Amino acid sequence: MKASSLVLLALGLVPQLWADDEARFNLEGPKISVRVTRGTITLPIAEVPNLVAGDKLWVKANLPETQRNHLVLVVAFLRGTTNEPPDNWFTEIDTWDKKFREGSTVVVPQGAEQALMFIAPETGGDFKTLRGAVRGRPGLFIRADADLNEASFEQQRIEHYLAAMKEAPQGDAKSIQEHSTKLAATLELKPDDKCFKEPVESQVTCLTQSSAPLLLNDGHGMGVAEALSSGPSSDFINQASYTQPVGAGLYSAYVGAVVDLVHLVSLLKTAQFQYIPGLAFPQNEVLNLKLNAPPSFINPKTVIVIGLPAIQKAKLPPLHPHDANEVACLLNPKMVLPVEGAPLVFSTSFAHDLVLHLNRTGTPDDMPLRADAYEGGLVIAKEPARKQLDPLKQDEAPKGTPKIGSASDLAITGTIEGYWGFDHFTGPTITLQQKDGGGWKIAGDTQPLAGAESHLKLTADGTGCVEHIALATEKAKDVDVSFTPAKGGDGKEAKNTLDIAVSLKGASPGGYALGIRQYGDANEEKVPLTAYDAAIHLDSLKIHAGDKTAILAGKGLGDIVSVEVSGQTFTPEGAAGNDGTLTLAAKEAASPKDGSDAKAKLKDGRQLTVKVSVEAARPTLALLSMTSAQRDEQGIVPVKVDSKEAIPLDGTLHFVVQTKAVFPRTQMVEVATADGSVTTKLSLAQGNLVLQDDHTAVATLDPSKAFGASAFGPLAMRPVSSDGTAGDWTRLGVLVRSPQITGVDCAVGSASCTVHGHNLFFAAAFSADKDFAHPTQVPTGFADESLQVPVPTDGSTLYVHLRDDPSAEAELTLPNPVKPAVAATTQSSAAAPPVPNPRP
Repeated sequence: MKASSLVLLALGLVPQLWADDEARFNLEGPKISVRVTRGTITLPIAEVPNLVAGDKLWVKANLPETQRNHLVLVVAFLRGTTNEPPDNWFTEIDTWDKKFREGSTVVVPQGAEQALMFIAPETGGDFKTLRGAVRGRPGLFIRADADLNEASFEQQRIEHYLAAMKEAPQGDAKSIQEHSTKLAATLELKPDDKCFKEPVESQVTCLTQSSAPLLLNDGHGMGVAEALSSGPSSDFINQASYTQPVGAGLYSAYVGAVVDLVHLVSLLKTAQFQYIPGLAFPQNEVLNLKLNAPPSFINPKTVIVIGLPAIQKAKLPPLHPHDANEVACLLNPKMVLPVEGAPLVFSTSFAHDLVLHLNRTGTPDDMPLRADAYEGGLVIAKEPARKQLDPLKQDEAPKGTPKIGSASDLAITGTIEGYWGFDHFTGPTITLQQKDGGGWKIAGDTQPLAGAESHLKLTADGTGCVEHIALATEKAKDVDVSFTPAKGGDGKEAKNTLDIAVSLKGASPGGYALGIRQYGDANEEKVPLTAYDAAIHLDSLKIHAGDKTAILAGKGLGDIVSVEVSGQTFTPEGAAGNDGTLTLAAKEAASPKDGSDAKAKLKDGRQLTVKVSVEAARPTLALLSMTSAQRDEQGIVPVKVDSKEAIPLDGTLHFVVQTKAVFPRTQMVEVATADGSVTTKLSLAQGNLVLQDDHTAVATLDPSKAFGASAFGPLAMRPVSSDGTAGDWTRLGVLVRSPQITGVDCAVGSASCTVHGHNLFFAAAFSADKDFAHPTQVPTGFADESLQVPVPTDGSTLYVHLRDDPSAEAELTLPNPVKPAVAATTQSSAAAPPVPNPRP
């Protein structure tokens, strides 16, 4: 039959099934009381997940005293899709008859595999007609029975979620999402994440307004999501889900189960009967029925089909801890054991009389438990578990033997035990902390920063019993610290470690303390915590292979004490630059790996990690020799400098350099003063660098042209590769300037001479003798072109201290020597230094 035809048939035969978006199993049906007795134990139907042969079912219809219509209750057992059941597997209960008012007992026969109940109006031949229909086509009723049970299980989970979410604080977005997450994990549901993007006042409404946002995902039959896209009923559902009567694109949580019942209706409807499903919501011994269509007492009269628990061996719940490494605290009066894997434990009463058996020496304790999906696990129950079921323990022995502890141990284990219907089962074994932890400390390299939120790791010998953590600040009120069990690299909980989020916004750098309060202890453990300056951070450490120097980049570099790199200690060379870098140096070269970590020590005691960037080895040059000579200029009396260190500005500098490898033709040689204020580069292309051979180059430099008249001080050179990488500086000497002397006048019999020339202020002092016993100082600010100086002691040589390098020896030979007699006289009557006459 085509999908469109099937839709029309379904809508025609069951008009109330899809009447509108709200008309889903929301009609109250009859209430049926059922108890099951196995051996000497009797349980209410809500606690019975399965039946076995020999079970005694006590059944009673809870009809009002004013019930006018006579209803027939039929209990039927089936034994396979191709094996019709015998007549005596059908029990008729005339609910209006006084002898059935107190209930009837029906025994599950040997060989039975399914159990159903039917409720139908009394008519002539009603029981035989119904029995004949079931015996004639048992497979259809078997499928209906399975789907009814599945739909009931699924809807109980959904209803449990909806009811619990209405208990969540409506205006607390964090609490809403937290409880939804717990419920979804234990009930194995998937709420619509879009609801959490709604305004907080609308979130619960979004999550609970219908079952449409919920996708079922457990192992019980075909889930709704799967039913919508696959299986024999997919054509019907895919077509029906787009029609307005079915819900305008929304699907019912029961649609997967109802589809086969629609087929059943189309195949079994007679002039007298039409079958409708009744979903059972057990509560203690009462089956509360929900119908999707009102019963009819005129032809065709309604037969309500009710599924009973499957007749099979018990399938014990596969409970397992949410995280095998999680530790629960026995001192916590609201202890929750997060377990999952069996949603029916939380949405039904099948699991009952649960206990946590403490595996420790001494007096063993069994703590009663109850399933609480809202809290996300098993919690301590107020009422003790019943003991009358103990003789019926039939489960397998637990795998492995839990470690036995004592009451003095910090941690022990506890095993979850209970009953699944009539069958005892042993659940997972949980690690439990029964004493407060100690030895608290902050672990790891992460440092808390003032003015920011920091995520730290807190360790102890046991962290399962922490109730509250707060940070004591300068403010009057402590700041709460959020904490969760830390995760390891495998995503599992790390042993005895907490992740804490410490907010230090508004806090100044300095010392603080974490106050840790544990369950059962009114006192707090205090853990010192230092808030560090957040303005200090390190970006990178760059080092060239084989270097003794490194460049550290970041902020707050003035607080760096040292940096450990590959076993070598690098310390700052001077202050940090304005470009956010700091040069570090070590006694020996380091050989770190690219991307490795270096450890930086700060003045505040911190140790920060910074990544090392290793670059290619820098170029190197060896200075073989250096010569410098002054230029002879016409009309200038030379001031000769006699010093290996001195490099005359008005001269020519030659130096020879050598490399171990072949001298790169693109490599340059940079020459600069120590302060970097003046610099120039020599290259083969410019012709001021000439190769002598493959390894040796001769450099020629005219300092005055390269640097100008104001250059002076220590001079050095270094190699610079084509990509700008520079090598180490090699000192060349001291760049000095000399005054330009145009003449010296010494009158006969005079006590002094007059020196004429330009830039006389380049000289710091003139002396008649080499010892500078009575020098004539050239004062700062002097700018005249003549100066009175002493008469040379030997009559021919004046000695000069140069301002750029006072230690250098310089001599000025007079063009016209003075007679010694005059010299002697002059020396004995040395004139006072002249008064400076600076130019305006």
